[in-house]
Amino acid sequence: MTRGLSLWLDALRVAATLIVVFSHVAYARFTRGDYQFARDLNIGSDAVIVFFVISGLVIAFAAERDKTLGTYTFNRVTRLLSVLLPALVLTFVLDQIGRPMDASAYPDRFYQPLPLWEMLARGLTMSNEWGLFERVRLGTNGPLWSLSYEAAFYVLFGVAVFMSGLRRGVLLAGLAIVFGPRILLLMPAWLMGVAVWHFVKSGGAARMGTEPARLLAWGGPLAYVLCQAMNVPDTLAQLTADAFAPGHYRFVLVFSDEFVWNNVIGLFTALHVIGMARLVQGYQGSHPHLRWWAGASFSIYVVHYPVLHLIDAAFPAETLARDALLFFGSVGAGLVFAQIFERPIAGVRAAARAIAGRAGLSGRPRNQRHPQATLLPEMPAPRQ
Repeated sequence: MTRGLSLWLDALRVAATLIVVFSHVAYARFTRGDYQFARDLNIGSDAVIVFFVISGLVIAFAAERDKTLGTYTFNRVTRLLSVLLPALVLTFVLDQIGRPMDASAYPDRFYQPLPLWEMLARGLTMSNEWGLFERVRLGTNGPLWSLSYEAAFYVLFGVAVFMSGLRRGVLLAGLAIVFGPRILLLMPAWLMGVAVWHFVKSGGAARMGTEPARLLAWGGPLAYVLCQAMNVPDTLAQLTADAFAPGHYRFVLVFSDEFVWNNVIGLFTALHVIGMARLVQGYQGSHPHLRWWAGASFSIYVVHYPVLHLIDAAFPAETLARDALLFFGSVGAGLVFAQIFERPIAGVRAAARAIAGRAGLSGRPRNQRHPQATLLPEMPAPRQ
């Protein structure tokens, strides 16, 4: 992973996070419909697919660094739970504060009351969107749906890479049943990120000429804009609706309702990252401010929505000043949260190893090195 590519992925992560926040602020119930274009274009959902591609790339890179299933599992679990646990508690607390202020700020579509024990049980297992279980919304924190997908991707990838033979096949089949088809429909976008990492690692990006790299780097975003201008997402959604008729496809697919378009976005993102990997391969800048923002992107994502609801309940008068408060207040809350919970990940992992050591468990598993992954593509998947 070159410094240039790492920085660019950070920039994409920050941009995608802020787009998600803005797309939620743009709901008419928050801001009168003044920013309805963001809802009409559904840019927040599209930004989540950018997250998936980045995640696939980074996790593929991290798995090679981790080398063992135990280390891979430890790093993924501590990364997720160190942020998710306090985010769930914060969501519950903010919902309990805000709903008595103004119940209309917590409409049924966007709020599902759960006792704290159930919110933690479903949230910490990240099973709230898995097909084998009943779907639930974790209070007001709707964006946590994507963590159900991410966790499933991590598990499937870990099994595919670190296991082999019959055990791998049986586990993958069983897990596919547990996670359900909705999860699997968006996994191609995540695997495109894995494919990008293998392409970059093998020197494919470095061997590209400057002009082809520029074509990919600019072509991905421009193709996305062109598709939006030509109403491609709506066309694909109609085709999906026809395929599921007479049933309602959104009721069946929920957050995977645009899976065809989402995987097209994954392809555009993958091609863009490949081009940028070549263009920034020699870059040696540091940009600590960008790193700082990227280090809070996860926190902003997991806490901004309950904060939006609380602001909506506490400040019902709809003004431009409140619009700014909704956006900057929710982002600011995420920055504070990150300072407390996300940035000290090294200390969290050290403490977890110490506790495991006292319990007689190994904090650094001694599994054999995993074999070279053979199920994962070495080149980006071609556009169908």
